[in-house]
Amino acid sequence: MDIKQQTDGDADAASEDLSDISWGDGIVLTVFWTLAFVVFLQFFTRYVLNNSLGWTEEIARFLLIGVTFLGSFMAVRKESHIAVEFCYRYLSRSARFALQITVDVICLVFYAVAGWLSVQLAGNTQQMMVSIDVPKSTVYWIVAACFAVMSLYALQVLARHWRSGTSRLVDPEDAAVPGPNL
Repeated sequence: MDIKQQTDGDADAASEDLSDISWGDGIVLTVFWTLAFVVFLQFFTRYVLNNSLGWTEEIARFLLIGVTFLGSFMAVRKESHIAVEFCYRYLSRSARFALQITVDVICLVFYAVAGWLSVQLAGNTQQMMVSIDVPKSTVYWIVAACFAVMSLYALQVLARHWRSGTSRLVDPEDAAVPGPNL
């Protein structure tokens, strides 16, 4: 095998499957890089120019909230939130399936209730942001929208588990291993 063939083989092995990318992933990526830019700008103006921009700290805080909740609906879609798998190992398959459906329903109810509470909070918030002239309720509306999307994805996950009769926790030996191949 020559050098060219080895390089091509390594590139194929290192490539990742990007088939599960959706529209929300692009939004998360954009908000994340905006957050990184604002934090860098804050660092640069404070420590290099010795004259900090006042708005960067507040905007960075709200962008971090955005990244968190946008990333959460991405995690619901990909079923990648953390789970306590220890309990599943010692249950029968039917008990694991019943537990999976119960967890799916609890998650769905939690997301829906948290979304409703976020709407209530957004509707009752009259404050403006300190550093820029934008209502603080904008952040809460974004959180409410993220909970709504999480609810929709959780309903989709529940339906998929119910129809297929399985999940990665019910039948772990059949599930693909997530993450990069090391």
